Amino acid sequence: MKPIILKAAAVIITLFALITLFMSTSVIFDLFGIRAKEGNYVLFVVVSNFIAGFLYLFAAYGLFTEKAWATKLLLITTTILIVSFVGLLIHANTGGIYEQKTIKAMLSRIAITGAFAGISWFFITKKRLA
Repeated sequence: MKPIILKAAAVIITLFALITLFMSTSVIFDLFGIRAKEGNYVLFVVVSNFIAGFLYLFAAYGLFTEKAWATKLLLITTTILIVSFVGLLIHANTGGIYEQKTIKAMLSRIAITGAFAGISWFFITKKRLA
């Protein structure tokens, strides 16, 4: 059962990474008119999501091959997203323009990344410690 869960998680996080990379790259480089559709985006949030997208790909490989470092990588990614979210809150509270959907998206992204870190810890790291 463990290998199936880890392989499924690796596939899901790979898809999540590819979508993240496509969307963040499209906003950063103004591809396909997505920047205009996103409205008042906050560049440092987009850049942190871009970085997270690459880290997700490495983490997917770690999950697929059952490497313990995948947990650390996902925790680092979660930390990057939390720091970016705090920056977004500071930006919003000091009068910076942003979209409300960005806050919801960041909370969702943090939760999803944290869930993948939990899966990695439970099925890989915890088992190796035992």
